[in-house]
Amino acid sequence: MAKIILAVYGILMLGGGFMGYVKAGSKMSLIMGIVSAIVIFVGLYLSKANTQMGYGLISAMSALLVVTFIIRLVKTGSFMPSGMLVILSIIAVVVSVKQFMGK
Repeated sequence: MAKIILAVYGILMLGGGFMGYVKAGSKMSLIMGIVSAIVIFVGLYLSKANTQMGYGLISAMSALLVVTFIIRLVKTGSFMPSGMLVILSIIAVVVSVKQFMGK
């Protein structure tokens, strides 16, 4: 179940990057969406051979995204999309850390 949740999270990060580019012309959103999705999917792949390395990578990426989206939320004061992404990223951190710790 954890892998499905994290795969969906990776897809959402990728989709969000594309949406940011299409709606606001933000190349940075596109680049960061692609990079974060790649990191998440690499982590999922690595987790097959080395659980701690794979989920550690996903945990770190997700935690970085929590901080990034909180900063954006504070700057814009608008819940969408930053607030929603903070919640999704916190869920991803919790799921990946639980897997990292073997629980």
